[in-house]
Amino acid sequence: MSDILALLYPWTKAIHIMAVISWMAGLFYLPRLFVYHAENAENGDQLDQTLQIMEYKLLRFIMGPASIATWVFGLLLVFTPGIVDWSAVWPYTKALAVILMTGFHHWLMARRKNFERGENTLEGRRYRLMNEVPTVLMVIIVLSVVVKF
Repeated sequence: MSDILALLYPWTKAIHIMAVISWMAGLFYLPRLFVYHAENAENGDQLDQTLQIMEYKLLRFIMGPASIATWVFGLLLVFTPGIVDWSAVWPYTKALAVILMTGFHHWLMARRKNFERGENTLEGRRYRLMNEVPTVLMVIIVLSVVVKF
């Protein structure tokens, strides 16, 4: 099995990077949609309905599959011999940041459900602040992997 993983390493890494880019695009965009939704839409109006469709499709067809692919191909990289130095700190900081990123994704899913039920209680300002979460986590992940601190 490890021979296959080593052979497929360039492909696994390439697919992982593409999945991460797709997932991050959604993690950056969805909170921005929530800002517009919270600040400009009224329950049941045309804008509310349009934003709900956009939010649902972004989560269901882009972010969901991209997050799964990120995890699957990331774990394949972890199990590829010689890729991860478990005596270093960076694999643990990256893992923690990816877990937190996944938690943020699930927080966004819950917020979308609140909009769907007409129960959103957060203001646009809160969504603007939360929009910084994936940026901070991305910085930690990239520095962990590239600089290996």
